[in-house]
Amino acid sequence: MEKALQLAERHGVDLGIEPEQANIVTSAEDAMQLIGEMGSQRLRIVLDPANLFERANAEQARSIVAEAVERVAGHVSLAHAKDRFADGRFATAGQGVVDFPDFIARLKATGFDGPLVTHGLSAREAPGVARFLKELV
Repeated sequence: MEKALQLAERHGVDLGIEPEQANIVTSAEDAMQLIGEMGSQRLRIVLDPANLFERANAEQARSIVAEAVERVAGHVSLAHAKDRFADGRFATAGQGVVDFPDFIARLKATGFDGPLVTHGLSAREAPGVARFLKELV
């Protein structure tokens, strides 16, 4: 990580870390700890709300995501728009337990104005997801 950050600083690029249950960095807290330890402004966060929990109902998911957005405020360079069903299966944005209006409003409230990228959907689903997300940004 130190070598990668040296290169990033030398070339003026950012490195993104994505808290995800299957990664070493599993939470917003882990991500902020790593950023603190590395001490580089080039280490940024890719925040995907569906990767912050494995199973949750809508209320639990909203709470987990809200806490994460607050914790990483000012360090997010890119947000993902992927969803998850309560049973843990991934879903397209707007079809699961993630409260996207709340997630995006909270991101905006922190000053986030970066890209919102959706993934994990079929070409057939893309137009509907695009309409859904455009109404929120």
